[in-house]
Amino acid sequence: MTKSINVQETSDVRLSIDISKLEKYLQANLRNIKLPLEVRQFKFGQSNPTYLLIDANKNHYVLRKKPPGQLLSATAHAVEREFRILDALNKGNTRIPVPKVYLLCENNEILGTSFYVMEFLKGRVFEDARLLSLPREVRNQCWYLAIETLAKLHKIDYKSIGLESYGRSSKNFYSRQINSLLKITKIQAQIKDENGNQVGPLPKLDEIIEWFKRNELKDESSIVHGDYRMDNLIYHSTEPKVIGIIDWELSTIGHPLSDLANLLLIFYIIDTGPVIGLRDVKDLPIPTVNELIKLYCEKVNRPYPIPNFEFAILFSFFRLAVIAQGLTARSFRKQSSSAEARSYLGIFKSIMHQAYEFLDSVKNNNNNNNNNNNNNEKSKL
Repeated sequence: MTKSINVQETSDVRLSIDISKLEKYLQANLRNIKLPLEVRQFKFGQSNPTYLLIDANKNHYVLRKKPPGQLLSATAHAVEREFRILDALNKGNTRIPVPKVYLLCENNEILGTSFYVMEFLKGRVFEDARLLSLPREVRNQCWYLAIETLAKLHKIDYKSIGLESYGRSSKNFYSRQINSLLKITKIQAQIKDENGNQVGPLPKLDEIIEWFKRNELKDESSIVHGDYRMDNLIYHSTEPKVIGIIDWELSTIGHPLSDLANLLLIFYIIDTGPVIGLRDVKDLPIPTVNELIKLYCEKVNRPYPIPNFEFAILFSFFRLAVIAQGLTARSFRKQSSSAEARSYLGIFKSIMHQAYEFLDSVKNNNNNNNNNNNNNEKSKL
Protein backbone atom coordinates (compact mmCIF):
# COMPACT_ATOMS: atom_id res chain seq x y z
CA MET A 1 0.00 0.00 0.00
CA THR A 2 3.04 2.25 -0.16
CA LYS A 3 3.76 5.02 -2.63
CA SER A 4 6.67 5.87 -4.91
CA ILE A 5 8.89 2.87 -4.24
CA ASN A 6 10.31 0.62 -6.94
CA VAL A 7 10.24 -2.65 -5.01
CA GLN A 8 12.93 -4.34 -7.14
CA GLU A 9 15.18 -1.28 -7.15
CA THR A 10 18.49 -1.68 -5.33
CA SER A 11 21.06 0.65 -3.82
CA ASP A 12 24.50 0.40 -2.29
CA VAL A 13 24.56 -1.76 0.83
CA ARG A 14 23.26 0.24 3.80
CA LEU A 15 23.44 -2.41 6.51
CA SER A 16 26.92 -3.78 5.92
CA ILE A 17 27.70 -7.49 5.75
CA ASP A 18 31.01 -9.35 5.60
CA ILE A 19 31.12 -10.19 1.90
CA SER A 20 34.31 -12.26 2.17
CA LYS A 21 32.73 -14.53 4.81
CA LEU A 22 29.57 -14.78 2.73
CA GLU A 23 31.50 -15.70 -0.42
CA LYS A 24 33.42 -18.42 1.40
CA TYR A 25 30.23 -19.86 2.89
CA LEU A 26 28.28 -19.82 -0.37
CA GLN A 27 31.13 -21.36 -2.34
CA ALA A 28 31.06 -24.31 0.08
CA ASN A 29 27.28 -24.64 0.29
CA LEU A 30 25.64 -23.37 -2.92
CA ARG A 31 26.16 -25.29 -6.13
CA ASN A 32 27.16 -23.51 -9.34
CA ILE A 33 27.80 -20.13 -7.74
CA LYS A 34 30.88 -18.42 -9.14
CA LEU A 35 32.83 -15.77 -7.26
CA PRO A 36 33.30 -12.88 -6.85
CA LEU A 37 29.91 -11.55 -5.81
CA GLU A 38 28.39 -8.15 -6.44
CA VAL A 39 26.11 -7.31 -3.51
CA ARG A 40 23.32 -4.75 -3.64
CA GLN A 41 20.56 -4.01 -1.13
CA PHE A 42 16.90 -3.73 -2.06
CA LYS A 43 15.48 -0.31 -1.20
CA PHE A 44 12.13 -1.77 -0.24
CA GLY A 45 11.61 -4.17 2.66
CA GLN A 46 11.23 -2.52 6.04
CA SER A 47 11.64 -5.57 8.25
CA ASN A 48 14.36 -7.97 7.12
CA PRO A 49 17.40 -6.62 5.25
CA THR A 50 17.22 -8.08 1.74
CA TYR A 51 20.12 -8.22 -0.71
CA LEU A 52 20.59 -8.95 -4.39
CA LEU A 53 23.60 -11.19 -5.08
CA ILE A 54 25.06 -11.28 -8.59
CA ASP A 55 27.79 -13.84 -9.21
CA ALA A 56 30.55 -13.80 -11.84
CA ASN A 57 28.26 -15.62 -14.30
CA LYS A 58 25.58 -12.93 -13.83
CA ASN A 59 23.32 -15.35 -11.99
CA HIS A 60 21.03 -13.51 -9.57
CA TYR A 61 20.10 -14.62 -6.05
CA VAL A 62 18.24 -12.99 -3.16
CA LEU A 63 19.50 -13.11 0.44
CA ARG A 64 17.23 -12.24 3.37
CA LYS A 65 18.55 -11.96 6.91
CA LYS A 66 17.42 -10.90 10.34
CA PRO A 67 18.30 -7.33 11.33
CA PRO A 68 21.39 -6.76 13.48
CA GLY A 69 21.23 -6.08 17.20
CA GLN A 70 18.80 -7.10 19.90
CA LEU A 71 15.34 -7.60 18.41
CA LEU A 72 12.18 -6.22 20.02
CA SER A 73 10.21 -9.40 19.34
CA ALA A 74 11.35 -13.01 19.48
CA THR A 75 8.75 -13.99 16.87
CA ALA A 76 9.35 -11.21 14.34
CA HIS A 77 11.91 -11.35 11.51
CA ALA A 78 11.53 -15.15 11.35
CA VAL A 79 13.60 -15.90 8.26
CA GLU A 80 13.78 -19.55 9.36
CA ARG A 81 9.99 -19.78 9.05
CA GLU A 82 10.09 -18.11 5.65
CA PHE A 83 12.56 -20.71 4.45
CA ARG A 84 10.51 -23.60 5.86
CA ILE A 85 7.22 -22.64 4.24
CA LEU A 86 8.78 -21.75 0.88
CA ASP A 87 10.59 -25.09 0.90
CA ALA A 88 7.36 -26.95 1.74
CA LEU A 89 5.34 -25.18 -0.96
CA ASN A 90 8.02 -25.98 -3.55
CA LYS A 91 8.55 -29.63 -2.58
CA GLY A 92 4.82 -30.25 -2.14
CA ASN A 93 4.07 -29.49 -5.81
CA THR A 94 1.35 -27.10 -4.68
CA ARG A 95 1.46 -24.95 -7.84
CA ILE A 96 1.60 -21.91 -5.58
CA PRO A 97 3.99 -19.42 -7.23
CA VAL A 98 6.91 -18.94 -4.85
CA PRO A 99 10.67 -18.57 -5.36
CA LYS A 100 12.89 -21.62 -4.97
CA VAL A 101 14.99 -21.62 -1.80
CA TYR A 102 18.58 -22.84 -1.86
CA LEU A 103 19.92 -22.75 1.68
CA LEU A 104 19.29 -21.59 5.25
CA CYS A 105 22.19 -20.51 7.46
CA GLU A 106 21.59 -20.27 11.21
CA ASN A 107 25.28 -19.80 12.03
CA ASN A 108 25.58 -16.23 13.31
CA GLU A 109 29.33 -16.32 12.73
CA ILE A 110 28.78 -15.74 9.00
CA LEU A 111 26.64 -12.58 8.81
CA GLY A 112 25.79 -11.89 12.45
CA THR A 113 22.23 -13.23 12.16
CA SER A 114 20.39 -16.06 10.40
CA PHE A 115 19.79 -15.74 6.66
CA TYR A 116 18.61 -17.71 3.67
CA VAL A 117 19.24 -17.56 -0.07
CA MET A 118 16.53 -17.95 -2.69
CA GLU A 119 15.80 -17.55 -6.37
CA PHE A 120 15.55 -14.05 -7.82
CA LEU A 121 12.29 -13.63 -9.73
CA LYS A 122 12.53 -10.91 -12.34
CA GLY A 123 9.15 -9.36 -12.88
CA ARG A 124 6.84 -6.53 -11.96
CA VAL A 125 5.99 -5.58 -8.38
CA PHE A 126 3.22 -3.02 -8.11
CA GLU A 127 3.87 -0.95 -5.01
CA ASP A 128 0.85 1.19 -5.93
CA ALA A 129 -2.16 -1.13 -5.67
CA ARG A 130 -4.16 1.18 -7.95
CA LEU A 131 -2.00 -0.09 -10.85
CA LEU A 132 -2.37 3.25 -12.62
CA SER A 133 0.39 2.45 -15.12
CA LEU A 134 -1.73 -0.34 -16.63
CA PRO A 135 -4.81 -0.29 -18.89
CA ARG A 136 -8.08 -0.69 -16.98
CA GLU A 137 -8.69 -4.23 -18.24
CA VAL A 138 -5.22 -5.38 -17.16
CA ARG A 139 -5.65 -3.72 -13.75
CA ASN A 140 -8.78 -5.75 -13.21
CA GLN A 141 -7.03 -8.95 -14.33
CA CYS A 142 -4.16 -8.35 -11.90
CA TRP A 143 -6.54 -7.86 -8.98
CA TYR A 144 -8.59 -10.92 -9.91
CA LEU A 145 -5.35 -12.93 -10.08
CA ALA A 146 -4.33 -11.70 -6.63
CA ILE A 147 -7.65 -12.97 -5.25
CA GLU A 148 -7.52 -16.27 -7.15
CA THR A 149 -3.92 -16.93 -6.05
CA LEU A 150 -4.88 -16.29 -2.42
CA ALA A 151 -7.85 -18.65 -2.75
CA LYS A 152 -5.55 -21.40 -4.09
CA LEU A 153 -3.21 -20.90 -1.13
CA HIS A 154 -6.06 -21.19 1.37
CA LYS A 155 -7.34 -24.40 -0.23
CA ILE A 156 -4.04 -26.27 0.23
CA ASP A 157 -4.06 -29.19 2.67
CA TYR A 158 -1.19 -27.88 4.78
CA LYS A 159 -0.86 -31.15 6.70
CA SER A 160 -0.11 -33.03 3.48
CA ILE A 161 3.00 -30.90 2.81
CA GLY A 162 4.51 -31.19 6.28
CA LEU A 163 3.16 -28.00 7.82
CA GLU A 164 0.91 -29.51 10.48
CA SER A 165 3.17 -28.11 13.22
CA TYR A 166 3.89 -24.82 11.43
CA GLY A 167 1.50 -22.87 13.64
CA ARG A 168 1.14 -23.49 17.35
CA SER A 169 -2.54 -24.12 16.78
CA SER A 170 -5.24 -22.69 14.57
CA LYS A 171 -7.51 -22.57 17.62
CA ASN A 172 -8.18 -19.05 18.96
CA PHE A 173 -6.05 -17.62 16.15
CA TYR A 174 -7.29 -14.06 16.47
CA SER A 175 -7.16 -13.88 20.26
CA ARG A 176 -3.59 -15.21 20.23
CA GLN A 177 -2.60 -12.75 17.51
CA ILE A 178 -4.16 -9.87 19.42
CA ASN A 179 -2.42 -10.84 22.67
CA SER A 180 0.91 -11.14 20.88
CA LEU A 181 0.50 -7.74 19.22
CA LEU A 182 -0.46 -6.18 22.56
CA LYS A 183 2.82 -7.38 24.06
CA ILE A 184 4.77 -6.08 21.08
CA THR A 185 3.12 -2.65 21.02
CA LYS A 186 3.72 -2.21 24.75
CA ILE A 187 7.45 -2.78 24.25
CA GLN A 188 7.62 -0.61 21.13
CA ALA A 189 5.84 2.29 22.82
CA GLN A 190 8.64 2.57 25.39
CA ILE A 191 11.49 2.87 22.88
CA LYS A 192 13.35 6.19 22.88
CA ASP A 193 15.63 7.79 20.33
CA GLU A 194 19.01 9.36 21.07
CA ASN A 195 17.29 12.59 22.13
CA GLY A 196 14.97 10.88 24.60
CA ASN A 197 11.86 11.09 22.42
CA GLN A 198 9.53 8.16 23.04
CA VAL A 199 7.69 6.23 20.31
CA GLY A 200 4.47 6.36 22.36
CA PRO A 201 1.36 4.15 22.60
CA LEU A 202 -1.36 3.36 20.08
CA PRO A 203 -4.32 5.75 20.54
CA LYS A 204 -7.86 4.36 21.03
CA LEU A 205 -6.40 0.93 21.78
CA ASP A 206 -8.55 0.00 24.79
CA GLU A 207 -11.85 0.62 22.98
CA ILE A 208 -10.80 -1.47 19.99
CA ILE A 209 -9.55 -4.37 22.12
CA GLU A 210 -12.80 -4.39 24.09
CA TRP A 211 -14.79 -4.71 20.84
CA PHE A 212 -12.52 -7.54 19.67
CA LYS A 213 -13.31 -9.49 22.85
CA ARG A 214 -17.05 -9.25 22.25
CA ASN A 215 -17.06 -10.00 18.52
CA GLU A 216 -14.36 -12.56 17.70
CA LEU A 217 -14.66 -14.58 14.50
CA LYS A 218 -15.20 -18.33 14.65
CA ASP A 219 -12.04 -20.39 14.19
CA GLU A 220 -10.97 -21.60 10.75
CA SER A 221 -7.61 -22.92 9.63
CA SER A 222 -5.49 -22.70 6.50
CA ILE A 223 -2.04 -21.58 5.50
CA VAL A 224 -1.92 -17.84 6.21
CA HIS A 225 0.66 -15.70 4.41
CA GLY A 226 0.45 -13.06 7.10
CA ASP A 227 1.13 -10.03 4.91
CA TYR A 228 -0.69 -10.76 1.68
CA ARG A 229 -0.94 -7.59 -0.39
CA MET A 230 -0.26 -6.36 -3.89
CA ASP A 231 3.37 -5.33 -3.30
CA ASN A 232 4.22 -8.82 -2.02
CA LEU A 233 3.25 -10.33 -5.37
CA ILE A 234 5.58 -10.54 -8.37
CA TYR A 235 3.84 -10.45 -11.73
CA HIS A 236 5.26 -11.66 -15.05
CA SER A 237 7.20 -8.94 -16.88
CA THR A 238 4.67 -8.65 -19.71
CA GLU A 239 1.67 -10.85 -18.86
CA PRO A 240 -1.02 -10.55 -16.18
CA LYS A 241 0.28 -13.60 -14.31
CA VAL A 242 1.47 -14.01 -10.71
CA ILE A 243 4.91 -15.67 -10.73
CA GLY A 244 5.80 -15.24 -7.06
CA ILE A 245 4.47 -14.54 -3.57
CA ILE A 246 7.21 -13.10 -1.36
CA ASP A 247 7.79 -11.91 2.23
CA TRP A 248 6.52 -14.89 4.24
CA GLU A 249 7.99 -13.98 7.64
CA LEU A 250 4.55 -13.62 9.27
CA SER A 251 3.13 -16.82 7.77
CA THR A 252 1.43 -19.39 10.00
CA ILE A 253 -1.56 -21.70 10.21
CA GLY A 254 -4.53 -19.54 11.06
CA HIS A 255 -7.69 -17.83 9.90
CA PRO A 256 -7.83 -17.34 6.11
CA LEU A 257 -9.90 -14.16 6.39
CA SER A 258 -6.90 -12.43 7.95
CA ASP A 259 -5.14 -12.60 4.56
CA LEU A 260 -8.19 -11.44 2.62
CA ALA A 261 -8.71 -8.49 4.97
CA ASN A 262 -5.04 -7.52 4.76
CA LEU A 263 -5.20 -7.44 0.96
CA LEU A 264 -8.42 -5.41 0.95
CA LEU A 265 -7.53 -2.96 3.73
CA ILE A 266 -6.60 -0.41 1.06
CA PHE A 267 -10.33 0.04 0.38
CA TYR A 268 -11.03 1.03 4.00
CA ILE A 269 -8.11 3.36 4.67
CA ILE A 270 -7.53 6.95 3.53
CA ASP A 271 -4.51 8.32 1.69
CA THR A 272 -1.99 9.04 4.46
CA GLY A 273 1.56 10.11 3.72
CA PRO A 274 3.36 7.10 2.23
CA VAL A 275 0.28 4.83 2.56
CA ILE A 276 -2.18 4.59 -0.33
CA GLY A 277 -5.85 4.39 0.63
CA LEU A 278 -9.03 4.25 -1.43
CA ARG A 279 -11.60 5.13 1.20
CA ASP A 280 -13.97 7.83 -0.09
CA VAL A 281 -12.62 7.51 -3.66
CA LYS A 282 -15.68 7.68 -5.92
CA ASP A 283 -14.31 6.48 -9.26
CA LEU A 284 -12.18 3.47 -8.36
CA PRO A 285 -9.48 2.62 -10.92
CA ILE A 286 -9.70 -1.08 -9.92
CA PRO A 287 -12.50 -3.55 -9.08
CA THR A 288 -14.70 -2.72 -6.09
CA VAL A 289 -14.10 -4.33 -2.73
CA ASN A 290 -17.43 -6.18 -2.87
CA GLU A 291 -16.60 -7.56 -6.30
CA LEU A 292 -13.31 -8.91 -4.97
CA ILE A 293 -14.89 -10.39 -1.84
CA LYS A 294 -17.51 -12.13 -4.00
CA LEU A 295 -14.79 -13.57 -6.24
CA TYR A 296 -12.88 -14.90 -3.24
CA CYS A 297 -16.03 -16.49 -1.81
CA GLU A 298 -16.73 -18.13 -5.17
CA LYS A 299 -13.20 -19.58 -5.42
CA VAL A 300 -13.16 -21.03 -1.88
CA ASN A 301 -16.86 -22.02 -1.80
CA ARG A 302 -17.70 -19.61 1.01
CA PRO A 303 -21.15 -17.97 1.38
CA TYR A 304 -21.36 -14.27 0.53
CA PRO A 305 -21.61 -11.85 2.29
CA ILE A 306 -19.10 -12.96 4.91
CA PRO A 307 -20.58 -12.65 8.42
CA ASN A 308 -18.62 -10.34 10.72
CA PHE A 309 -15.94 -9.63 8.11
CA GLU A 310 -15.63 -6.23 9.82
CA PHE A 311 -13.72 -7.99 12.61
CA ALA A 312 -11.04 -9.10 10.15
CA ILE A 313 -10.78 -5.59 8.66
CA LEU A 314 -10.48 -3.94 12.08
CA PHE A 315 -7.81 -6.45 13.08
CA SER A 316 -5.88 -5.54 9.91
CA PHE A 317 -6.04 -1.87 10.92
CA PHE A 318 -4.70 -2.76 14.37
CA ARG A 319 -1.93 -4.98 13.05
CA LEU A 320 -0.86 -2.38 10.47
CA ALA A 321 -0.65 0.21 13.24
CA VAL A 322 1.58 -2.09 15.31
CA ILE A 323 3.79 -2.71 12.28
CA ALA A 324 4.03 1.03 11.57
CA GLN A 325 4.83 1.64 15.24
CA GLY A 326 7.55 -1.00 14.93
CA LEU A 327 9.07 0.85 11.98
CA THR A 328 9.22 3.96 14.14
CA ALA A 329 10.78 1.98 17.01
CA ARG A 330 13.43 0.40 14.78
CA SER A 331 14.21 3.79 13.26
CA PHE A 332 14.68 5.18 16.77
CA ARG A 333 17.09 2.29 17.47
CA LYS A 334 18.78 2.73 14.07
CA GLN A 335 17.78 -0.82 13.05
CA SER A 336 15.61 0.06 10.06
CA SER A 337 16.53 -1.73 6.83
CA SER A 338 14.63 0.49 4.37
CA ALA A 339 15.90 3.69 2.81
CA GLU A 340 12.35 5.07 3.01
CA ALA A 341 11.65 4.07 6.63
CA ARG A 342 11.71 7.61 8.03
CA SER A 343 8.65 8.54 5.98
CA TYR A 344 6.65 6.19 8.21
CA LEU A 345 7.53 7.88 11.50
CA GLY A 346 4.46 8.44 13.62
CA ILE A 347 1.98 7.22 11.00
CA PHE A 348 0.71 4.52 13.38
CA LYS A 349 -1.34 7.15 15.22
CA SER A 350 -3.25 8.11 12.08
CA ILE A 351 -3.92 4.45 11.31
CA MET A 352 -5.37 3.86 14.77
CA HIS A 353 -7.63 6.90 14.50
CA GLN A 354 -8.91 5.54 11.20
CA ALA A 355 -9.44 2.15 12.84
CA TYR A 356 -11.60 3.79 15.48
CA GLU A 357 -13.60 5.64 12.81
CA PHE A 358 -14.18 2.31 11.07
CA LEU A 359 -15.29 0.72 14.34
CA ASP A 360 -17.66 3.61 14.96
CA SER A 361 -19.24 3.11 11.53
CA VAL A 362 -19.62 -0.62 12.21
CA LYS A 363 -21.41 0.11 15.48
CA ASN A 364 -23.71 2.62 13.79
CA ASN A 365 -24.56 0.17 11.01
CA ASN A 366 -25.33 -2.54 13.56
CA ASN A 367 -27.58 -0.17 15.51
CA ASN A 368 -29.42 0.83 12.33
CA ASN A 369 -29.89 -2.82 11.37
CA ASN A 370 -31.23 -3.63 14.83
CA ASN A 371 -33.67 -0.71 14.66
CA ASN A 372 -34.87 -1.82 11.23
CA ASN A 373 -35.37 -5.36 12.49
CA ASN A 374 -37.34 -4.09 15.47
CA ASN A 375 -39.52 -1.95 13.22
CA ASN A 376 -40.16 -4.92 10.94
CA GLU A 377 -41.20 -7.05 13.90
CA LYS A 378 -43.57 -4.34 15.12
CA SER A 379 -45.16 -4.02 11.68
CA LYS A 380 -46.03 -7.72 11.77
CA LEU A 381 -47.97 -7.31 15.02
